[in-house]
Amino acid sequence: MARKKADVSPEEMDMPFEEAMKRLEEVVQRLEEGDIPLEESIHLYQEGVTLSRICGQKLEAIEAKITQLVEEDGQVKQKAFRLEGEA
Repeated sequence: MARKKADVSPEEMDMPFEEAMKRLEEVVQRLEEGDIPLEESIHLYQEGVTLSRICGQKLEAIEAKITQLVEEDGQVKQKAFRLEGEA
């Protein structure tokens, strides 16, 4: 069965965020140089898409865990983190 485009395998998700981001930066730099064969460009592009998904999914998971400490009525309370403009 083929994976959906948005799926990232559990093995790929084991990669630490920092490692995935560093490799993504290397891939982008290599692609921007523009002096590589087409087949290698395609391979690097696919790797970059996967790395981007890994980073995105890890950031979403972290965002879901973040809580804000807010002061209400003289007491400090925890509140779920929301970006501005989110409902």
